[in-house]
Amino acid sequence: MAATQWAIHGREFANCNCSYGCPCQFNALPTHGNCSAVVGIDIDKGFHGSTSLDGLRVAGIFRYPGPIHEGNGEALPIVDKRATEAQRDALLRIMSGQDTTPGATMFAVFFSMLSKVHDPVFADIDLAVDVTKRRAHMKVPGYIEQRGEPILNPVTGAEHRIRIVPENGFEFAEAEIGRGWTRASGPVAYDLVDSYGQFCDLHLGPDGIIR
Repeated sequence: MAATQWAIHGREFANCNCSYGCPCQFNALPTHGNCSAVVGIDIDKGFHGSTSLDGLRVAGIFRYPGPIHEGNGEALPIVDKRATEAQRDALLRIMSGQDTTPGATMFAVFFSMLSKVHDPVFADIDLAVDVTKRRAHMKVPGYIEQRGEPILNPVTGAEHRIRIVPENGFEFAEAEIGRGWTRASGPVAYDLVDSYGQFCDLHLGPDGIIR
């Protein structure tokens, strides 16, 4: 059992450097042999122990030199500057997997594969995610400029809809798949152009997805 009970319920947009669909979702190697990903989460309702997390946002910039499971990655955690000291501590504990059953959530998995975690940034996170419409944007001044859009049919230009529904996932029960563009700046810097994007509702706790 995790040390402190917690839960978050909200929406996520993630953009990585893989091709549409992302082989990592199917236990295959990443498209280019490495992983760069920027993730934003808008928490509607949440708590960590007695600390409310309602209405807060978090983001992360990740980079791994190979497949995630080979480790040696680096990351920059970003926390909503509106958060109180208690909320900041709670969010950082959740994001780093400290209060999570090992392997039960993406926080625990992705952070366990890092060899360098930069000092957290507390900043304005302008984030909106519409899962159904497969659209999102996120801006963190000095660190992230990001947008997500639907995949378009190359012949007709119509919006293409496809979903990923893992049987035993550690992040989401179902995700709408689209594409994204991201410019990441600061200590972990790179550009992502028209690559894999996922839009999903998140409902997570220390033992994984809450169904």
